[in-house]
Amino acid sequence: MRTRYIIILTLSAAAIATFGSGLAGAQDRKDARPPGNPDLAPGGTMLRTLQRGEWQCALPGDAGGEAYRVVEAEGFRIGNASSYRNPQGRGIYLMRGDEVVFTRGPKTDEKFRQLGDNMLQKLNADGTPSRLICTRVGGSG
Repeated sequence: MRTRYIIILTLSAAAIATFGSGLAGAQDRKDARPPGNPDLAPGGTMLRTLQRGEWQCALPGDAGGEAYRVVEAEGFRIGNASSYRNPQGRGIYLMRGDEVVFTRGPKTDEKFRQLGDNMLQKLNADGTPSRLICTRVGGSG
């Protein structure tokens, strides 16, 4: 008698595993997520962060003098969690794809385009590239 119950339970478990697998997916959390990559920002590009450390900004020089002129007032330090600071205070930036926008703090509304892991070019208000280039010169921190 015990053998008969074991066989019935085994067959029942096999039937549930075979036929019930379609129903199990309906309760899966992965099926409830919207399609697409969860790392993408609303605009469809990935959110990223800049390399941490000290960033120095400069304008190009001329052939008769210095190769570049450092603009101390434009420099900043990138910290953790999309934060930055400069002598005027602290703030937050947003980086989508290769575009960086300072959203809070002393550099609010300034925009840059990333040229490399350690180089940014400031954008004018109309979105055209300016001559100001910022380069990471110090390590993380």
